[in-house]
Amino acid sequence: MEKLTLIKVGGKIVEEPDTLRSLLKTFAQIPGHKVLVHGGGRSATKVAAQLGLESVMVNGRRVTDAETLKVVTMVYGGLVSKNIVAGLQSLSVNALGMTGADMDIIRSEKRPVKEVDYGFVGDVKKVRGDMLATLIRTGVVPVLAPLTHDGKGQLLNTNADTIAGEAAKALAAYFDVTLVFCFEKRGVLKDENDDDSVIPVINRVQFEQYVQDGVVQGGMIPKLENAFQAIDAGVKEVVITQASAILSDTGTRIVK
Repeated sequence: MEKLTLIKVGGKIVEEPDTLRSLLKTFAQIPGHKVLVHGGGRSATKVAAQLGLESVMVNGRRVTDAETLKVVTMVYGGLVSKNIVAGLQSLSVNALGMTGADMDIIRSEKRPVKEVDYGFVGDVKKVRGDMLATLIRTGVVPVLAPLTHDGKGQLLNTNADTIAGEAAKALAAYFDVTLVFCFEKRGVLKDENDDDSVIPVINRVQFEQYVQDGVVQGGMIPKLENAFQAIDAGVKEVVITQASAILSDTGTRIVK
């Protein structure tokens, strides 16, 4: 099977011109087939404020009312997506910016209201791995924005980590997929105050032990849970590292 690398980036990296340029240069050097999934939450918050809309977050997730949905659609599907695509084209990478609605590649349903009404937020139900694989094999590099649709004309704001995980699982039927989550630390740390204490490899047994011992805690637990779900669904390996280290062998590898 041919190799495919799926990179998920978010936060400041895609929103500051310097870090974006550096990320895209690194991404362009990845050999073989590749996909980029991006966030853009800070830009959305900034544009919303300029339009007089307050951003409401619950447990780190954005509550998306009808007006906020317009903003995230403009920012994720427009501003951030097209800046990335233009940057990649300047590096001879034939990128195509897409939301889940384009070619019906990612379909979601609106998150049911439980303790919190998140509004127009989608939970992924289906990824068209066949359509993505066809595009990729023609030399296109998909750039996926964190927006999906419900098949009835409604766009939905959708978590970028989830999109990366679900797209990687769907593409695992067609390629040997490595899924890379980029974040601000060098990997999963043994000691959160020591940036050099990166754990190089974690399997499920070790993960459960680290959680018990309090080494892995907070937001890193769901990140690693998602990583193991991806591995169980056929993704070859998942890597958690810094964006600047994509081409090196550093970071934490999640394996079976």
